[in-house]
Amino acid sequence: MTIKAYIFDAYGTLFDVHSVMEELETLFPEKGEAISQTWRRKQVEYFFLRQVMGRYKPFDQVTKDSLLYAVNESGQSADESRLEHMLESYRQLKHYDEVEDVLKELQGKELIVFSNGSENMLHPLMTFSGLESLFTSTISADEIKQYKPSPAAYAYALEKAGVKREEVLFMSSNGWDISGAKSFGFHTAWINRNNLPTEELQLEPDAVYEDLRGILQW
Repeated sequence: MTIKAYIFDAYGTLFDVHSVMEELETLFPEKGEAISQTWRRKQVEYFFLRQVMGRYKPFDQVTKDSLLYAVNESGQSADESRLEHMLESYRQLKHYDEVEDVLKELQGKELIVFSNGSENMLHPLMTFSGLESLFTSTISADEIKQYKPSPAAYAYALEKAGVKREEVLFMSSNGWDISGAKSFGFHTAWINRNNLPTEELQLEPDAVYEDLRGILQW
């Protein structure tokens, strides 16, 4: 098969969403890990719910709302300035160790970031990481107000990539994202960083790797 576009999810795939844990622990002693885990879980849950309910809000608002929930669940409190401080930390997430080397080996190919993140979250993150120049383009689902795994979201990314769906290799660490991309017709490589079982949605990924180094086989 011929792969013409390599499309990467951002959060959890390129960037470690729990790299905020140290900062959370400083602000909320002995609660940092619990808040970080709940924050990510509710973030995904909230954009799923908003997509289904037809009540779209951009990713920065969803991320703020899910943080507030996580703080409240832990029995803590946070004023507006503290919430904004943590949102700024989300724009400075650390990328995984192998990411830069893998991207450098793939130079000369069409490399695209496609994320549910809004532009005001993604652009600072890509700039801070130093990875922006290694990609052909960055696409936000916020541009059409349709969160992945909606088929409309993947269709938009395909249109922007300018290739056929069977010419795409889509990579994500999120099982739900891999299922959505596979259902749409992309080739998929699940970056299973947490050694999780495959989602029971009858949409098997084409390949499963423990990190992004595996995709170099393609």
